[in-house]
Amino acid sequence: MTMNVIGYAAPSAKAELSSYNFVRRDPRSDDVVIEILYCGICHSDVHHARDDWNNTTFPVVPGHEIIGLVKSVGPDVTHFKQGDTVGVGCMVDSCQNCKACKQGLEQYCIEGATLTFNSKDRQDGLFTYGGYSEKIIVPENFVLRIPDGLNLKGAASLLCAGITTWSPLRHWDVKQESNVGVIGLGGLGHIALKLAKGLGANVTLFSRSPGKEQDARRLGADDVVISTDTVQMTSVNNKFDLIIDTVPYIHDINPYIASLSLNGTLVMVGFLGNLEPTLNTVPLVMGRKSVVGSVIGGIAETQELLDFCGEHGITSDIENIKIQDVNEAYERMLKSDVK
Repeated sequence: MTMNVIGYAAPSAKAELSSYNFVRRDPRSDDVVIEILYCGICHSDVHHARDDWNNTTFPVVPGHEIIGLVKSVGPDVTHFKQGDTVGVGCMVDSCQNCKACKQGLEQYCIEGATLTFNSKDRQDGLFTYGGYSEKIIVPENFVLRIPDGLNLKGAASLLCAGITTWSPLRHWDVKQESNVGVIGLGGLGHIALKLAKGLGANVTLFSRSPGKEQDARRLGADDVVISTDTVQMTSVNNKFDLIIDTVPYIHDINPYIASLSLNGTLVMVGFLGNLEPTLNTVPLVMGRKSVVGSVIGGIAETQELLDFCGEHGITSDIENIKIQDVNEAYERMLKSDVK
């Protein structure tokens, strides 16, 4: 069954995204065919569209924060039916057999997870196309159920930004009265505040901008620390069990290490690359502190996140745009002109 689809694609690293007609692969017996209602815009969409990581195959249809309706299901599908509201995140397949996959950690698949776009399908070798499009076909095991009553527009970004911050909150066992710091108040940071507060933690935003305090407190921050103010930084020495660093560019993390408690952890979720300046290991050794990394979460963990958000009424703060305005949205995101 050939499925002709209209999407928005980047034809090259230097070209703007534009309307693109393409053919989706034929549905298989375990597939769910989804009509896409909303798709979040993620910073990594821009990186792929502009080939910042030198691994893009063009034309590329970005988008991995997908909310849609089930249009049809294959004969082997048992958990979804026509009309269900569903989500698709960053992955659409994995090997299912390696040590990571068997633990429900498909994002760390030893063979490499099949990503929602710019990735090769494990069965037919065709490249995947993402959520800037009308429809998508995804195996049942990588489709997520959206709880009733959750705002669908605001739920889209939970499928990347949400799970990227939820996974470390859960892995490092954040709970009532945990002290959590969040560095940066962008797409990742704002949802990290909401989720940490929802788990009952005492939450602090680290920011370079004093003007963000009102927004931070509205989103769940108990305190705001201006990271360029030495007095404020010293006041939180040895406080935090976990700090989630959402900053997507090179920055000095050394000042934050002092604010970690004994056995505290700073987890990098926003930046990929070499840290500069060099990390000073003295406070790590002397306080058994850790600097670690984390990427999204597995399918079961993502469903747990969505269910938690459904129970607590948590969604991302969003601005709704038409797909025709995606190029302007990219430029605004790069200028941090998005709230």
